[in-house]
Amino acid sequence: MIDKERAGVLVGTGMGGLTVFSDGVQALIERGHRKITPFFIPYAITNMGSALLGIDLGFMGPNYSISTACATSNYCFYAAANHIRRGEADMMLAGGTEAAIIPIGLGGFVACRALSQRNDDPKTASRPWDKDRDGFVMGEGAGVLVMESLEHAMKRGAPIIAEYLGGAVNCDAYHMTDPRADGLGVSSCIESSLEDAGVSPEEINYINAHATSTLAGDLAEINAIKKVFKNTSDIKINATKAISPSFPLLFCASMIGHCLGAAGGLEAIATVKAITTGWLHPTINQFNPEPAVDFDTVANEKQQHEVNVAISNSFGFGGHNSVVVFSAFKP
Repeated sequence: MIDKERAGVLVGTGMGGLTVFSDGVQALIERGHRKITPFFIPYAITNMGSALLGIDLGFMGPNYSISTACATSNYCFYAAANHIRRGEADMMLAGGTEAAIIPIGLGGFVACRALSQRNDDPKTASRPWDKDRDGFVMGEGAGVLVMESLEHAMKRGAPIIAEYLGGAVNCDAYHMTDPRADGLGVSSCIESSLEDAGVSPEEINYINAHATSTLAGDLAEINAIKKVFKNTSDIKINATKAISPSFPLLFCASMIGHCLGAAGGLEAIATVKAITTGWLHPTINQFNPEPAVDFDTVANEKQQHEVNVAISNSFGFGGHNSVVVFSAFKP
């Protein structure tokens, strides 16, 4: 039995309702303000995803959204877990959603020079940690986890899939779009997440990286990881964002492109599936690997790997960093 007054929703988005916003602006310009849909404001604002899900389910607990660009989902996991830890909720639906593949969304990222220009070969356009990477490929979707206290999950007989151990959020305080050259924001965020989770760096043997396939971002993340993990020989690291329409959807999160505010939600699902299945999805399009990336990146072929403790990284424009820590559930 779920006490709906103690069940909440925390689903964020990086861009909000971009399609309805774009359509509303077009209606205003072409036909005047009286032709703007009355749903323009409700569907454009970022909190409505959480609100509508709460309305649909009748969940009356904490309900709001967080918008921290591509770090959004992990921020939501972290905040939702803390609501449960503080006793403010028994259960939270948490994660992120995004749908920005429309002309204004794509055009905006083209203007930022963030997207790959390999339009003649889209299947290999996203290539994290490859020396010939030239930007990311946009995706869209949603990833949401049911998070709840152990006591509540056991009381209602829920299947416990994995354990959220902890997390952390912080800011580079450096640049609107570029990561810090010294990696301080990311490395300190990872260290804080491990402290919150109560685990040592030596216990981590799998990292689901942010790894968007950008020139600066991929190496900045690797350099920050190396500051925290001195011995990388036992750690496997992979990237979920590289896109491949032909790759089978074995783990609900194949190579999916960069889903912006939903990225961390989908990658958390990939991380949990790695823990529960013992399989890591490949980092595809590894043709000419960066020498500085001296991790096992699960290049091009899936691998079996028993995950002890895993971290999942998400970083966003504005210097927002977020890391969450998961492990197998051990009664």
